[in-house]
Amino acid sequence: MTFTVREPEPPDAAEIADLHVVTWQETYSHLLPADYFDAAWVEDRHRMWTRLLEGGRDRRVRIAEEDGRVIGLALSAPSTPQGDDTPPRERQLYMLYVLAAAHGRGVGQALLDEVLGDEPAVLWVAKENPRAIAFYRKNGFEFDGPEQTYPGAPTLVDARMVR
Repeated sequence: MTFTVREPEPPDAAEIADLHVVTWQETYSHLLPADYFDAAWVEDRHRMWTRLLEGGRDRRVRIAEEDGRVIGLALSAPSTPQGDDTPPRERQLYMLYVLAAAHGRGVGQALLDEVLGDEPAVLWVAKENPRAIAFYRKNGFEFDGPEQTYPGAPTLVDARMVR
């Protein structure tokens, strides 16, 4: 099967939100409490994606589809300061998630290329996600020191990478 990458439209919000939930469950369930993915969290993803697809800011959002079904998503936008910290790059990768069943097929690479190309950028990655770390290193990112815990999930520690 072949996937395609495209810019999503507002009617895609619910399917993208559902994919966001599933990929988080696949990736982070072992790091989060069992009740983390409650109905309120799922609703929040739906509200978030509805807002994100309404436009604004300099966002680049892309989805990968296969057989009419969303299998991956990526979002980049201008960086935001983290507390007193000045972002080391103008552009930030905020999300890149691909269904586990589609790993290793180039979906993540195609999405990253669409939302960042080879631009200098910053991202935050879970320290307990070796697959993602290896992928980002292959794409020229390296850790630069800062770490943070994910809001509402103190066991999920993110580390900053830049290129």
